[in-house]
Amino acid sequence: MRGIKRIGVLTGGGDAPGLNGVIRAVGKTARSRYNLEVIGFLDGFAGLIKNKYRVLDLQDVSGILQRGGTILGASNRDNPFRFPIEENGQTVFRDVSDEAVENLKKQGVDVLIVIGGDGSLNIAHEFSEKGCKVIGVPKTIDNDLSATDVTFGFDTAVTTATEALDKLHTTAESHHRIMILEVMGRYGGWIALNSGIAGSADVILIPEIPYDLGRIKEKIDERRANGKHFSIIVAAEGAVAQNGEMVVAKMIKESFDPVRLGGVGQVVAERLAEITGFETRVTVLGHLQRGGSPTAYDRILSTRFGVKAVELAVEGPWSQMVALRGQQITGVPLTDAIKELKKVDPHGEMVKAAKSVGISFGC
Repeated sequence: MRGIKRIGVLTGGGDAPGLNGVIRAVGKTARSRYNLEVIGFLDGFAGLIKNKYRVLDLQDVSGILQRGGTILGASNRDNPFRFPIEENGQTVFRDVSDEAVENLKKQGVDVLIVIGGDGSLNIAHEFSEKGCKVIGVPKTIDNDLSATDVTFGFDTAVTTATEALDKLHTTAESHHRIMILEVMGRYGGWIALNSGIAGSADVILIPEIPYDLGRIKEKIDERRANGKHFSIIVAAEGAVAQNGEMVVAKMIKESFDPVRLGGVGQVVAERLAEITGFETRVTVLGHLQRGGSPTAYDRILSTRFGVKAVELAVEGPWSQMVALRGQQITGVPLTDAIKELKKVDPHGEMVKAAKSVGISFGC
């Protein structure tokens, strides 16, 4: 066991269905299989900086697989290498990573398991460069992490968006409207693409395929000519018009990724109402995609990820991220996981399948 006695775990970044599944698997595997102690740092990296934690016994991780959120709390604004501190009434940023490393030593943590997206895993990589033993677990509803086929939380988010589209269909048809559903995804169109296909959308707008309002109108006019007096559009929050820019809702300067996208649905709705004459409504699904009980798929995937994370923590090599490759859970270098975001292939099989059943991408 290479001298491993105590494992730490934290959940960084935004929440996602399946986080508790990983925590449960880490706790049960470490305790029952390897007889290791486990402590959970509270509220992401903030707990590591402030030395706030809880010991996780088998009782603590029992009965949490079906629960959304995270029993440890999460934060996407507490980067130890750029930590916001108030000085003289102003926010300044300091590198407090040495304090975090010291807290790991104080608690006797031999290996730290970081569950998070690209921001959290970049921070994990920085800690590994300071000599810490780190294992990453890929978490994001956006499914945009490289080196893994799927991230847990994604399936639940797609299911939530698909259920919303099913409901929007009935009211769109009843009132002869264009209904736009704006979904999350940041700079990738995975949620929009998958839910759009599953939810029988007529138009899918994703960042990887810039849209032309004129082409969207053509699709709506074609449906009207065929007796369909309503249309359903799924818009990824990062969708962008040809020769246009992504719509930014606000900036969070203390976050790893300060840009907060949002509002593209309303922009598209206002223009379509003008050029089509259809009444147009927008539903922004927002944080509903992050909440609720994880699907069976995400419960299974998060469990497998948690088990593998402990195996890597004990057996090495470290500075790895667990990943799904085909049907196997394996370890990949953290550097491979964070080197680039995974984007939808505009010429890939899924886009071709969507076009084959008549879905427009506004191009």
